[in-house]
Amino acid sequence: MITVIVHIRNEDAFECEIDELPSPSSQFVQVHNPRLRDGKDLHYLDEEVTSMLVPWHRINFIQILPSGDQEEVVSFVR
Repeated sequence: MITVIVHIRNEDAFECEIDELPSPSSQFVQVHNPRLRDGKDLHYLDEEVTSMLVPWHRINFIQILPSGDQEEVVSFVR
């Protein structure tokens, strides 16, 4: 799972997980566990909703958050 922040037109950005990065030919993006960035529920979804489809024409952009399993790169500092 990839954690992302989805920015939708005229709505607050929300955080969620996606299975894989969407292809350019996709019409929808399927997201899992949608929530506000502070962890609260989205006001326009029922409490039981765990996944939803977001149409591409409503999405401004998607931020990909770093995963916890990536190694921290330490560079030489003088």
